[in-house]
Amino acid sequence: MADSVKDRVIAIIAEQAVLDVADVKLTSTLDDLGIDSLGLVESIFAIEEAFDITVPFNANEPGESNFDISSVAAIVAAVEGLVAARAA
Repeated sequence: MADSVKDRVIAIIAEQAVLDVADVKLTSTLDDLGIDSLGLVESIFAIEEAFDITVPFNANEPGESNFDISSVAAIVAAVEGLVAARAA
C-alpha cells in the first residue's frame, strides 16, 4: 500500500467536501470542512470500500458510535485501528 491510511482518508474526505487535499487538516472537524450528515455517510461508505472494512457507525445516532468523528485525526486513528484489526 503506497499511500498511508492517513493520506487515503484525507483524500476521501477532501473529495466528499469538494476541497483540495491541502485544505484538509488533521485538526479540521467535519463542520469546518462543510461536510453535512449526507456527506458524512458518503465518506463512511467510501472509507469502507477503500479499506475493505466495516465502520461501526450509526448515522442516526453518531454520538452512540465507537467510531470517533470529532476531527480528521480522530477518523484517521479509528480507520487505522479497524485496518489493523482486520489484518490481525
